Amino acid sequence: MKVGKVTHYYDNIGVAILELKKTLKVGDKIKFEGHDADFEQEVTSLQVDHEPVEKASKGEMVGLKTDKKVKEGTEVEKV
Repeated sequence: MKVGKVTHYYDNIGVAILELKKTLKVGDKIKFEGHDADFEQEVTSLQVDHEPVEKASKGEMVGLKTDKKVKEGTEVEKV
């Protein structure tokens, strides 16, 4: 189930900005696919407007620490 797409990646801090199409919460397992990315990870933290949140909803832009580098346009799925 697709939950969003990477709109920006901050290489220096390893954080991806996602535009959500579905709800995402801390503890969810997600998969990054496309644009040379193909890996799974658990969501360990989320931020909205630089504030930590436990859950974010459809339409929100969230910051998410990633285990590996990702590129803009990479699709994110819940697994």
